[in-house]
Amino acid sequence: MTMKIDWMRGCATALVTPFKKDGSVDDDCFRKLVERQVKGGVRLLIPCGTTGEAATMDEAERLHVIQMTVEVAKKLKAKVIAGTGSNNTAATIDFTRKAREAGADAALVVAPYYNKPTQEGMFAHFSEIAKSVKAFPIMLYNVPSRTASNISAETTLRLAEKYENIVSTKEASGNYSQVMAILKNRPKHFTVLSGDDASALPLISLGADGLVSVCANEIPKETSKMVEHALNGSFHFARKINYKILPLMEANFIESSPAPCKFVMKEMGLCEENLRLPLVPVTDATRKILRDVIAGMK
Repeated sequence: MTMKIDWMRGCATALVTPFKKDGSVDDDCFRKLVERQVKGGVRLLIPCGTTGEAATMDEAERLHVIQMTVEVAKKLKAKVIAGTGSNNTAATIDFTRKAREAGADAALVVAPYYNKPTQEGMFAHFSEIAKSVKAFPIMLYNVPSRTASNISAETTLRLAEKYENIVSTKEASGNYSQVMAILKNRPKHFTVLSGDDASALPLISLGADGLVSVCANEIPKETSKMVEHALNGSFHFARKINYKILPLMEANFIESSPAPCKFVMKEMGLCEENLRLPLVPVTDATRKILRDVIAGMK
């Protein structure tokens, strides 16, 4: 039976990692951003995911960012779901254990990228991780647009049924039929969160339990309130917020995320626009679009 993790629902933020001009992590800025999230109503914090540019960070940096998140979260009574996944099963197990030791409350484990495993390979990968960190909650992360491989509904459900600590999935496949199959057949206590801002409201209406958000980096109050209204069944209020912030949700992906988000945050005075190669700042044309979106939301 799936572990009951009451807190794994609602609005989670896939945190950006602010960098200085020299490419190093801006610790002071990061802590302020995390505090802003919690004060804005977000109670689930996800460091070192796609939005955090974890793919360009070494292990020591990732662990440091997770530790900083834990420090702030404990003071403000939030939860930390650390991004620990990779396309190397043994390395993922090792880092997930380190994240647990650092105080993270759970792990977000992305589908193996580049390798393109079969569904049986996918099942074996997550099985080994679940068995190696028993009693530590795991959220699967399905994002085929980034990984070139999909965790099927059948594989997700098979993992959820077999391992009690595989307790949730962040679904960013964009395949509503697949997500509905998971929602319909999931075991008790297994949660499903939208991995895409623009899909959150319709998926919650179908029974999903929340959102892992990019735009909450920019507007945590509005995003968390939209999710809260939707989960409470107040769809009239949720829709009102959703349509107001939808242009930003979509604009954040005009170019490779988190480049648009970091530009918006720079315009808001929250952090610098610095990214790590191979990501680069957005083009002038995209800057104009993003500025228009920001102005339209005021």
